[in-house]
Amino acid sequence: MPSLLHLDSSILGGNSVSRALSAAVVARLKSLDPTIDLVYRDLAAQPIPHLSGSYTAVVRGGLKAGHDAALQADLALGEAVLEEFLAADTVVLGVAQYNLSVPSQLKAWIDRIAVPGKTFRYTEKGPEGLVGNKRVIIALARGGFYGPGSPAENFEHTLSYLKSVLAFIGIANPEVIAADGLNVSSEQRKSSLTKAEAQVATLEIA
Repeated sequence: MPSLLHLDSSILGGNSVSRALSAAVVARLKSLDPTIDLVYRDLAAQPIPHLSGSYTAVVRGGLKAGHDAALQADLALGEAVLEEFLAADTVVLGVAQYNLSVPSQLKAWIDRIAVPGKTFRYTEKGPEGLVGNKRVIIALARGGFYGPGSPAENFEHTLSYLKSVLAFIGIANPEVIAADGLNVSSEQRKSSLTKAEAQVATLEIA
């Protein structure tokens, strides 16, 4: 049975465009294959704590966790998040752009899945990604225009970061459905949403 991990990171709840787009992506894939096993995680409603020194010392440094209950709970959460990701055949990311980059809630999730020996490893020829067999679909919402050729192109640190970190763990070609210019005007917002929804409608089962 194929598995799909759906994550949202916007803090806007029902007013979020990225949430609407990611939900549309999941609905499209489920309509094509109703047997898909869906796991959903709302990174804004239930944020994952940012990395701590003690957590990193255990996960990446090989130290013992000891009897710290809070640390034990954090380690268990990190393991659950990582296993969710590793088990998924497809990952759908609902991504809002905040202040030119990804939400901190999404960054905290990324820090829990970028684990040496699990999703990447260091070699004499450089880092090697270990999870290249996954399909990742990014549903992205941005208030302005940041694509190639736009005046703000050099300020684009959301999609470029996501593509870089995914490539680092072996996922070289994520699919992107972006709604840009959402805050430019009501007409532009409607046009961008129509275009993004049309892209969703073309998705097929990989």
